[in-house]
Amino acid sequence: MTEINSIKMEFLSRSANEGFARTAMACFAAQLDPTLEELGDIKTAVSEAVTNSIVHAYPDTLGKITVRARLFDDNSMEIVVRDWGCGIEDIVRARAPMFTTGGDDRSGMGFTIMESFMDKLQVRSKPGRGTTVTMRKRILVRKSGK
Repeated sequence: MTEINSIKMEFLSRSANEGFARTAMACFAAQLDPTLEELGDIKTAVSEAVTNSIVHAYPDTLGKITVRARLFDDNSMEIVVRDWGCGIEDIVRARAPMFTTGGDDRSGMGFTIMESFMDKLQVRSKPGRGTTVTMRKRILVRKSGK
């Protein structure tokens, strides 16, 4: 599998930047000719990952979030969302449906949603040093109408 294109962006953990990240990843993914459903999956997963960083990594302060994306010649995409926030004490527990540290207004479904919309999800974190979420999705190659 060979990388055919890549991007990296960095922004502050402001909620307004979630929409920017979501849209930017959809635009970048468009090079793989995804369906609207596949684009929706990518947008939703990115939204959840970035929102997790905004809400959980930096609950009382602004911090840095980076999003990197790579496209591969097998028509797949890798998206990495990283923060340098408080980190996750127990990743297994954090990935369980309905678990949240964000209060009553949070659903606790972020990782579950990411996992359901992407082909692969990896979460790495160190308390006090931040979290890295890596997601992969393969876009189905459509037959040409010609």
